[in-house]
Amino acid sequence: LGWFQGGCEAGPRALGNRSILADPRRKNMKDILNSRVKFRENFRPFAPSVLQEYAKDYFETDGTEYPFMLFVHPVKESKKSVIPAVTHVDGTARIQTVNEEDNPVYYGLINAFYRLTGVPVLLNTSFNIKGEPIIETPSDALKSFIKADMDCLCIGHYVVTKKETEKRQAST
Repeated sequence: LGWFQGGCEAGPRALGNRSILADPRRKNMKDILNSRVKFRENFRPFAPSVLQEYAKDYFETDGTEYPFMLFVHPVKESKKSVIPAVTHVDGTARIQTVNEEDNPVYYGLINAFYRLTGVPVLLNTSFNIKGEPIIETPSDALKSFIKADMDCLCIGHYVVTKKETEKRQAST
């Protein structure tokens, strides 16, 4: 899922407004994203975004906020099989904690995923494909969405799927 919401973030590895998001519970999701979406080496890991209040349940952390994916923490042994797509081969993850105050829209999305699945974590990577910068405009988002094998694109309150996009391209 391509995710384009609000203004571009500032800061090192700031994510949550321009992201490619996926289900961290699928063991093969890393391979799917690397080959069909990001077009990069298959060993490259992906990071989790986790609701701040559940970070200690999934990762060996003291509860400190980590909004920029700069720090690596061990994934709790009991959670490695729950979120395999974001657990690196060494059992760690470069986490991003998300709280409602700092990013209410992104928090709301992760919380909705949590209500549906019981897992307060999403796989999160920058919204760009190999050789291109992170997207900055809705037009950039649509171009990357068309090039990559993503299921849908969310821009604000709008959801675009490939079938809709392919129909529009065929009619022009």
